[in-house]
Amino acid sequence: MPHLDERRDNMPENNVSHNNQKKIAAINDYSGFGRCSIAVELPVISAMKIQCCPMPTSIFSNHTGFDSFYFKDFTENMPPYMAEWKKLNLKFDGIVTGFLGSHNQIAIVEEFFKNFKTEDNIVVIDPVMGDYGNLYPTYTDETCQEMKKLVKYADILTPNLTEACILTDEPYRPDYSNDELKKIAMKLVAMGPSKIVITGIQRGHYIGNYCYEKNREDYLIKTMKVGTQRSGTGDIFASIIAADAVNGVNFHESVRKASTFIKKCILKAIEMDIPLTDGVPFEELLTTLK
Repeated sequence: MPHLDERRDNMPENNVSHNNQKKIAAINDYSGFGRCSIAVELPVISAMKIQCCPMPTSIFSNHTGFDSFYFKDFTENMPPYMAEWKKLNLKFDGIVTGFLGSHNQIAIVEEFFKNFKTEDNIVVIDPVMGDYGNLYPTYTDETCQEMKKLVKYADILTPNLTEACILTDEPYRPDYSNDELKKIAMKLVAMGPSKIVITGIQRGHYIGNYCYEKNREDYLIKTMKVGTQRSGTGDIFASIIAADAVNGVNFHESVRKASTFIKKCILKAIEMDIPLTDGVPFEELLTTLK
């Protein structure tokens, strides 16, 4: 008589469930070197005991912060890729989105939400569009308008200050007060999400993450500023927020955890003399992430 495992291996595919473990779909670009996007989302989410299922939007040999890189647009491959997941009847406990290279990709991600978003799963959108008051080169006004449409699907939104201003049509200023940030956050909540964290708020020697939860008090979580900005830290942040949300962790605690972990990673990068382009050596600290 065959063992139970052997019988399972021989079962027809249509009798097999692929949904016996928590899963998060990560829609982002993939960079082979430089520690950003899917390359950090996959190990971080996995370390937090959730299966990460990447859906690439583009393929890079190394990210665009380098002088030279190989790039492959994955836009036309995304719909058939998604179709195979539908055939497998995959159910996701969470969905997290990152960099989207065109308004066409935004439309595809909207279709993904229509197929895979449920009343029970959690959608985290990191609306990667710009920083320091400027749009990234691949973004246009049209793309920004399309991103606004996508926000309505989010349960949690994690923009930096530039992106929060773009989404709400507010002029960018680095010195917004907490009361002014609250007004921006309330505009964002009116677009759909119930939880907002606006990252990278400058407060003297501190970096703050402004948090707003619908029908709750707003607050600013501050950590001492160390080093300088590095690639991939926003992806790490969004990954921790998404995994914690799926695991039922309090939002305040999750934002504090993500902020503290990134600070430790930056300090480790300085200690190891890691070039800015190479991101942060989160691998050295991954086992401390629960």
